[in-house]
Amino acid sequence: MTHLLVFGLGYSAQHYLAADSARWTRIVATVRDPARAAASAAQPAQCTILPFDGSTMDRALAAAVAEADALLLSAPPGEAGDPVLACCGEALIKAGRVRDVVYLSTLGVYGNHDGAWVDESSECRAKDGRTRRRYDAEQAWLDFGRRTGAVVTILRLAGIYGPGRSALDNLRAGTARIIDKPGQVFNRIHVADIARAIQAAFDKRAGGVFNVCDDEPTPPGDPIVYAAQLLGVAPPPAIPFDVARQSMSPMAVSFYADCRRARNDRLKSVLGVTLRYPTYRQGLAAILNAE
Repeated sequence: MTHLLVFGLGYSAQHYLAADSARWTRIVATVRDPARAAASAAQPAQCTILPFDGSTMDRALAAAVAEADALLLSAPPGEAGDPVLACCGEALIKAGRVRDVVYLSTLGVYGNHDGAWVDESSECRAKDGRTRRRYDAEQAWLDFGRRTGAVVTILRLAGIYGPGRSALDNLRAGTARIIDKPGQVFNRIHVADIARAIQAAFDKRAGGVFNVCDDEPTPPGDPIVYAAQLLGVAPPPAIPFDVARQSMSPMAVSFYADCRRARNDRLKSVLGVTLRYPTYRQGLAAILNAE
């Protein structure tokens, strides 16, 4: 019997379950909205959806925690730390069943490296609250593994795109913006390749930290220009960063404050992942073709 408990049934976790649900005898997944917990028809047949507000564990969730053999974690940490460990950590340790943990983190933990290449051995320079909390949560789950013997795999994700969430959709909605910040580059990752990485993490049980990103970090506007070419429309005009930042959220401004190029060698060599979409060009073309 293999029971998977998913904390945070978001975009990436849903795509993973669509690709690999047959592995599991039973799947329980949490969402924050109780109304959404009731609307579970679109999920795999063996998937039970439960509400989890990040601070309380009801009877149904407690039972799922007691039976879980594996965890997939995408719930973001708050100011008080990782909500799963804070609320369910002791119960997970007491149950003593968890053998595998996959934690979905972010490349943002590296902070700013002025465009230099980073790998899993690079210094994590995250300073602002959101990305620093992610790093602290990573360390807390790695400590959980040391305490329990569970294999803990940290997947640091690049900017996520995929069906329904890409430059193609932003262009159609009129929300695409090309922000011109000289020297700025980002990595990206198609959600299908995230699903592959999660599957490989459970397959290989290697543990440790892995960058999950594409092969080609590029300026932020490049995918928008390419998506416009695919759609046969004109791309929006470039906006200087100093102008654009006046209407950006603090989170978006902090996102542009960091610049780095991330390597994915360990993802390929240790987990054995072959990217289906090694650059945004293959990914965007495949999304459009599927439509």
